[in-house]
Amino acid sequence: MRVLAIGEGMVEFRREDACWRQAHGGDVVNTAIHLARFGIATGLATAIGRDGFSDFLAAQWQGEGLDLSCVARSPAHECGIYFIATDERGERSFTYRRSDSAARRLVPLIGKDRLAAAAQAAQLIYTSLVTLAILPDQDRSSLLDILQNCREAGGQVAFDSNYRPALWESPETARRWHEAALGVATIGLPTLEDEAALTGVDRCEDVAAHWRVRGVAEVAVKMGAAGAMIAGAMVPPQVVVSRPLDTSGAGDAFNGAYLAHRLAGASAAEAAAAGNRLAGWVVQRRGAIPAAEAEPYGRTQPDRAGSIL
Repeated sequence: MRVLAIGEGMVEFRREDACWRQAHGGDVVNTAIHLARFGIATGLATAIGRDGFSDFLAAQWQGEGLDLSCVARSPAHECGIYFIATDERGERSFTYRRSDSAARRLVPLIGKDRLAAAAQAAQLIYTSLVTLAILPDQDRSSLLDILQNCREAGGQVAFDSNYRPALWESPETARRWHEAALGVATIGLPTLEDEAALTGVDRCEDVAAHWRVRGVAEVAVKMGAAGAMIAGAMVPPQVVVSRPLDTSGAGDAFNGAYLAHRLAGASAAEAAAAGNRLAGWVVQRRGAIPAAEAEPYGRTQPDRAGSIL
């Protein structure tokens, strides 16, 4: 594996034409799938159950080409489920059933030694604040220790501060673990809206500076339809989507395209432009992971001597 993605996958039911349609999603898993679609060898570290919904997830992930050797199956816990509806502007509302999911126990179910070995073997590890949110404190600490060891060994750690208030017991707790995660990350993929809600920092330049001061060398600040800021310069989308159909997974798509292109040696600005393109494609389709088409997953930039890995 070039990339190991650590996080939660869930079954998705989305409202379409008075019907609920079954699909799947999860922030880290969405990004992992986009990476795999770009041809990046990507593995998933998570835990699911042995129920029918969990079998569905495993089949979908395998069909997308993800390495599932670090996916644990629990006989005692099932996978999470969420329901999603969108309004006329494509904005989402969610209802979750995940409080007792297997993914909340992913560290002990996979095993710390096994998870650490898989992370050490990858060139880049990708995770998010959602992953930390669903874990108990002891497992949060264990995961960050694993990431710190990978960083010290020369590996890359990419982190998305995907802040979801309902997952946290308090904003103060979320901020504490957010800061801890910045201390182990080398690539930051924050969203301005999330950072403003969590930390009160509401300018792209200030978000990037906050992350860099804490040791994150490369920071791409996502701004939704406005594009992203890289090294103090805006990278706007080439095509502005005026009426998105479904904004689910847009930031995850940006992350997948950005990391895939950086792994292939593209500059940060080129990678951000690719992220904008894929995010724009996703929001014009329903679901966190629309069915793959050839157009948005064309070849990444060829490997160059300047590749980040």
